[in-house]
Amino acid sequence: MKITSPTATKEVTRNWHIIDVKNEILGRSSTKIAGLLMGKSKTYFAKNIDCGDYVVVINAETVKVSGKKEKDKIYDTYSGYPGGRKVLRLEEVRARKPENIIRIAVSGMLPKNRLRAKMLERLYVYKNEVHPYGSKLNKGE
Repeated sequence: MKITSPTATKEVTRNWHIIDVKNEILGRSSTKIAGLLMGKSKTYFAKNIDCGDYVVVINAETVKVSGKKEKDKIYDTYSGYPGGRKVLRLEEVRARKPENIIRIAVSGMLPKNRLRAKMLERLYVYKNEVHPYGSKLNKGE
């Protein structure tokens, strides 16, 4: 028995998926999205090869969280300069740019290596149902 894995991006077939996160829990939908970006459902999946699909996420502003996370969950960034720390609550991020909620959650579930940035390039998040990728999406997914 011979086991082969794809060695080049020419051998990898990429599909397009649309995921509607309207009234879905953030963590549960993020794991599905991360699995699609990594390509874990493919028969030729290997951790060292970027074989994931394209994912379009719609209705990002209506994603739900459980418990008191709407007020208690914080997003903390630091620029490296004195006074450069920014702390935002989830409700503030949802008001400013709700796409970042899903992008940050999915980024945390992807492997921490050089492939993470390439995988995140194939993630397209929109705050409502309007997106320009209607012709590329597979019907029935």
